[in-house]
Amino acid sequence: MAVKIRLKRMGKIRNAQYRIVVIDSRAKRDGRAIEEIGIYQPKSEPSVIQINSERAQYWLGVGAQPSETVEKLLKLTGDRDTFAGGKGESTVAAQPEKADKLAAFNKALAEADDEPASGAITSRRKKGEAPADEAEVEAAPAEDAASDEA
Repeated sequence: MAVKIRLKRMGKIRNAQYRIVVIDSRAKRDGRAIEEIGIYQPKSEPSVIQINSERAQYWLGVGAQPSETVEKLLKLTGDRDTFAGGKGESTVAAQPEKADKLAAFNKALAEADDEPASGAITSRRKKGEAPADEAEVEAAPAEDAASDEA
């Protein structure tokens, strides 16, 4: 039985994500995989490459042939060098920690002034209520009085 290690496309349009799978070479392109050994997300910054090194070493040891793309990924993670007898140093940068967006928002909100900038939309305008400008407040009773006289 000939076994290959290749990418299986997942994800949405314009958001490609791949599983690195071990599959029988006679299976269909999107056929059932024998085992999933990793993931590859090229769209994130930096790209996410996670490979179960132990399983990759096993499948390479029993003769699985990686595709060209998977071969490059294995070289990046150092798994190909480890299989060849080298040290297997990874050249992939570690994923940076994502900043807590809520904490950043609360910090910016605390630093901001209480008065909105000129031309800013306030929460009243968002809800569809009229702004409480002095000119509009004074004009409104005069219009009501004129309509009552008629």
